Amino acid sequence: MSIQAFIKEKRSAARLTQQQLADKAGVGVRFVREIERGKQTLRLDKLNQILRLFGYEAGPTPLNRDPDLK
Repeated sequence: MSIQAFIKEKRSAARLTQQQLADKAGVGVRFVREIERGKQTLRLDKLNQILRLFGYEAGPTPLNRDPDLK
């Protein structure tokens, strides 16, 4: 699932408007809109402010997750 879809789904499930989510996370509503529109470049610190509201955090993830393919 993309970050775009994840944030939108979590926001909708929490019954928050984009403005309410922005206020709770301490980011601008423009940033929330950009995420939900699929902007390709985002500030990780601001993204994590939003994700933490839902109990998540973005960080490094290995591209190759299959331990047999090293």
